[in-house]
Amino acid sequence: MDFDLSPKTQDLCRRLSDFMDAHIVPRIRQHHDELKAGIFPVSFMEDLKALAKSEGLWNLFLPHLAEGETGTRLTNLEYAPLAEIMGRVLWASEVFNCSAPDTGNMEVFHMFGTDAQKKQWLKPLLEGRIRSAFAMTEPDVSSSDATNIQTLIQRDGGDYVINGRKWFISNAAHPNCKVMILMGKTDPDNTDRHRQQSMIIVPMDTPGVTVERNITIMSHHAPEGHCEITFRDVRVPGENIISGEGDGFMIAQARLGPGRIHHCMRSIGQSELALDLMVERALERKAFGKYLHQHGAVSESIARSRMEIDQARLLVLKTAQMIDKVGAKGARKEISMIKAVIPIMQTTIADRAMQVFGAMGISPDTPLADIWTWGRALRLADGPDEVHLRAIARLEIKEAQDKPGFTLPYLTAPPRNEE
Repeated sequence: MDFDLSPKTQDLCRRLSDFMDAHIVPRIRQHHDELKAGIFPVSFMEDLKALAKSEGLWNLFLPHLAEGETGTRLTNLEYAPLAEIMGRVLWASEVFNCSAPDTGNMEVFHMFGTDAQKKQWLKPLLEGRIRSAFAMTEPDVSSSDATNIQTLIQRDGGDYVINGRKWFISNAAHPNCKVMILMGKTDPDNTDRHRQQSMIIVPMDTPGVTVERNITIMSHHAPEGHCEITFRDVRVPGENIISGEGDGFMIAQARLGPGRIHHCMRSIGQSELALDLMVERALERKAFGKYLHQHGAVSESIARSRMEIDQARLLVLKTAQMIDKVGAKGARKEISMIKAVIPIMQTTIADRAMQVFGAMGISPDTPLADIWTWGRALRLADGPDEVHLRAIARLEIKEAQDKPGFTLPYLTAPPRNEE
């Protein structure tokens, strides 16, 4: 495996880092103050987006852009270090039109949308003129198993009628959110549980769509939203179905693979920032007559954090390379592995950094509490840890069943005489 950055990626990393230092980091406090004052979207976001687009730092995540579509054609492996750089500031990815759930939705439209769907929704998303949401999880069922989803999408003449309830729908409270991709059941009685679901386009202003509330996460309010939404007799035209009836589960699997690379690399960027803050604090603060880094417990926290970040990065880069070579399905074990490993790493390192900072670490004077909160949320988003661990174990067991007895030559005990 070769994870050396190509000259193209090195150049983009340098340009992206320079942009972050010059235009985003200086606005962190302004972003915080405007949100606190109830200003959302923040006043400078559109100016930064226009500047990023003009500098060619736009739609970095999408490897299969078509001619005439603005962006940079990068593989998942090439994009991974860029996602890490953006991840150091929680809101930065929007500046480059690389934030979830828009990235996943753009991939869905690109891979499975009709020409009309692409013209109406993909084009303005690629241009950053609108935002979007992805409506999948539901409060009344275990949505970690997508076959449990209960929202109904029923054919009625030339239309589909949708009834159900969704929650933790990211971005749905953003004033520029104009469209949702919704996953529901068109054929709940199909004996193939993975052919019951479909995905359909639902404009946010469709009658019957009601945003009931914006749910806080660990008491943290996200103005763009993690919303609970009801759908009561929501009627959309038949041409809003994506790919075809019964393709919902397949589309979800294709969508979530690259998205988990993005999430995990942003998490690594946040973890790097937490470690940087921890080290800097340990160098400047004294306790009991010594700098903090001279205390064994603190130096061990620094060392373990560095090892864990580098291990995690290598695993994510390996997974990104596999998706590029064999697709998300071929890399499904590795995708589950990074999704289980990285959020725990992030919360662990943020927790250590908060401990080194003391009371300041749990205040809004540092980003550590937000880094910890987002890491904890990621242990549920895109599937809880337990689901990914189960998937990994099942694939390991299957591989062993496909080659029974392959460990026998390694055993030193004499074979048993079977009666």
